[in-house]
Amino acid sequence: MRMKKLSLIPFIVMSLVASPSWGETLDDLVERDGLYYKKFSDVPFTGEIKTKEANGWIKDGRKEGYWTEYFSNGQLWHKGDYKNGNREGPWVFYYKTGGLSATGKYENGKREGFWISHNELGGVLMQGEYKNDKKEGRWVYNSPDEGVRKAFSGVYKDGVKISD
Repeated sequence: MRMKKLSLIPFIVMSLVASPSWGETLDDLVERDGLYYKKFSDVPFTGEIKTKEANGWIKDGRKEGYWTEYFSNGQLWHKGDYKNGNREGPWVFYYKTGGLSATGKYENGKREGFWISHNELGGVLMQGEYKNDKKEGRWVYNSPDEGVRKAFSGVYKDGVKISD
């Protein structure tokens, strides 16, 4: 009985072409209509992004899972999760100098619930609730020099200040 030799080269080449990419940079990709693609490709990108600017995963052209992004000086800019390309769950933002800038939560890419922002000296700049990405309820704005800023502080409804 004579056995045919099968070449593994076509199989290896096809498996490499069909597998996701790892270690791409955002510069290797283009964004079209909210999806990421490798340059010169019409297939939404799937793979890991791991550079000095960003670390995360893209699935079917959308950011997915835990991401960290950095300023050009290497300082952490923000961190949090993506789901289907939208920010989801708790997020933390930083200043270029390293200080805490803001913390809050997203639902389907929109700010939701309690948010607090800090000035670069660490003091509370503003705090309040978001509902569907709009200010809702009591908001307090502070200034390091003046204390509570009454012009901005007050009760909000659908993102509009309705009373002091």
